[in-house]
This record gives sequence, C-alpha cells and structure tokens, in this order.
Amino acid sequence: MIDNDIIKIANETKKLNALIVEDEKEANELMLSTFGNFFNTVDSASSGEEALEIYKQKRPDVVFVDIILPGMDGLELARRIREIKPDQIIVIISASNDMNKISEAIKIGVDSFIQKPIDSNKIIDLLKNINKTIAKRRKIETKTFSITLPMDLYDRVHADAKVERISKNAMIIRALKAFYDIKP
Repeated sequence: MIDNDIIKIANETKKLNALIVEDEKEANELMLSTFGNFFNTVDSASSGEEALEIYKQKRPDVVFVDIILPGMDGLELARRIREIKPDQIIVIISASNDMNKISEAIKIGVDSFIQKPIDSNKIIDLLKNINKTIAKRRKIETKTFSITLPMDLYDRVHADAKVERISKNAMIIRALKAFYDIKP
C-alpha cells in the first residue's frame, strides 16, 4: 500500500521543481538525493543569499529551508521570498526547537515545519500535503479563469449560446477548440 502511495505522490511531484537551502554539506547532499527522487529538478544552496539568487532565477515550486544559515537566516529568506511570491510553498526543515523561531515561522506563513532528523513517513506526509496544496491552487485558478471578448464577439457568443441552449463558457471553449484545431 505504501509503495503505491509513493508512486502516486512521485507522479505529481515529478511535475514540480524544488530548492533546498541547507548549510551543512552532508544534510544538503542527503536532502538533494532524497528529494531528487521526487521532484523534476532540485537545486541547492548553502546560504540565504545564494538561495535568494537561485530563487529569483529559477522560481521553484517548493522551497525547503533550514532556519539556521550563515548570513541571512532561513526566516529572513522566507520573508523575502514571500515578498516576491506571497503564495510560495515554503517548508522549514530544522533541528532548532527554539519556540521564538518557530512562532516567527508561523507568522511569516510557512506552509510546513519539520523537525530534523526527518524520517521517511514525515517526508511522505509532507509530499502528500504539497500535492494537495498545488491541486487546491490549480482548482482555484481554474475557477477564476476569465476572458475578455470584444463586444461584437460577445454578442455572437451570447446569441449562439442562447440558440443552442448551452452556456457562454461552453460556446467560448468550442470556439477556442476550433481556433486551435483541438480534437475532442
């Protein structure tokens, strides 16, 4: 059962890109290897400054951040990423159990917090939650999709939809399929 879950999870996460920010070389390599099995691409950085530059260039879907980093710490990095993209998925992975830092991470709005050392069940649960978050956002984006039509085209779509007794959206979709020559 678990193997089947892992395959389902990986099928979704393989569509995503990730960034790992960890200053401890061994931990960085371990996370790079582990998450490399689940994500399309995984970049890594060992400092907040380096991570911010990579983030700006690559815009990963998920960012895994350690709190304690040289220079800019993980919380400041999370804040700056939130300024760039407020709905960025950010996961704090840290050995720190400093309640002030944990509560600050919550205020910043990180999506998840995982205590090191990480066990495989936590990773699976984390990846499931990431997939759920992505799916929920895509569903919302789909619901809010809108298109602006010139008035004459709108009137025609409205009239055709009325004659065929279908929605205007269905008529627009039909027109787009015909325009792009998409076969049903």
